[in-house]
Amino acid sequence: MRHKGLLAVLPMLLALLLPGTTAPAAAAAPVQVYGAWHCGDDYCTWSTVRDVAEFDAKNHWLVDRGDGRPSVNLVVLSFVEPLKLLHRTNDAGTANGVPVGMSREIVQYFTSHGIRVMLSLGGITYTDAWDAALAEDPAGLGRAAAAVAADLGVGIEIDYEQNTAPNLTGLQAFIDAYRAVHPYDATGANPAARLTIDTAAGDRWLIDLNRKATADWLRTDRPVLDYANAMVTARPASASTAVANWQEHLDGKSQYSPPVPPLAPAKFTAGLYIAYGRSPLPECTDYPNSVQKATADWLRNAAPNGAGTTAGLLGYMFWAAEKPSTRGLGTQEPDGCEGGVGAGATALGVQTPMGPLRQS
Repeated sequence: MRHKGLLAVLPMLLALLLPGTTAPAAAAAPVQVYGAWHCGDDYCTWSTVRDVAEFDAKNHWLVDRGDGRPSVNLVVLSFVEPLKLLHRTNDAGTANGVPVGMSREIVQYFTSHGIRVMLSLGGITYTDAWDAALAEDPAGLGRAAAAVAADLGVGIEIDYEQNTAPNLTGLQAFIDAYRAVHPYDATGANPAARLTIDTAAGDRWLIDLNRKATADWLRTDRPVLDYANAMVTARPASASTAVANWQEHLDGKSQYSPPVPPLAPAKFTAGLYIAYGRSPLPECTDYPNSVQKATADWLRNAAPNGAGTTAGLLGYMFWAAEKPSTRGLGTQEPDGCEGGVGAGATALGVQTPMGPLRQS
């Protein structure tokens, strides 16, 4: 066996000794998370029950990129109002604290195609509701979220967009209560154990939240949350601007007081728009000319810079499927985003179902 080990390292030794010889390049990291936030047909409220056939007519591209394979391996239904979840509210648009459109049937529509499902708790519209719920009973909110996750077979995303004095003590209590029910699961086998958090596109917004998450919840040596999503900017960004934002997470902000530590590449995804304004975006319809294609090599090879040991972010998240805005075009069929997201899934070799995620 010893001679086989020597043969394995011989090309690298020759590269060091012989002029003009190069060592084999390291393989790019696989894109493991490739998902879309989903706003339903009522601008992210999900306040009406959806008929599955009607839902499929508007969203079939997500489960079929044109060749029978899904375009994504994750869908995040957005948003659940935290205070209603804490109170297990029942009203015209809510059942036991969850929007009625986020039904078992809609979850199964995706999971039957091998697509993982999560519910996003919050969003910028519900920042005040997050504050109120964390002030009232953060552990109770954590238990309520854990119960919904177990009942529907979904994960939970923390989207707490409080830029000024976020309640980090309360959020810690929420996470502790959730993890008491669903411990961290590196295998990813238990959908309800998937607990993630959203941060800004870079390190210059949601600073306190980002600092806390990076320092305490997204470490590779003692992980608490599975990963973070670097959200989209205020409007679609160029490839160079997008990469500059994402690099901030890798580098941290040592000049801040207190500093923001660097984040491991394997602990976050990069967000891009698929719906914005009234014209189709290349991210949705034209992969060869998309920001995704322009940044894919960087994303799969981004090097650690103080945290983590492996190169490459986990993948991409896209904002947002169907109808995220009253003013926007959305991602309606007949073709949806097969030509952008779907083509990207093929080009990047995205696997469905999603397997265990890199841990370092």
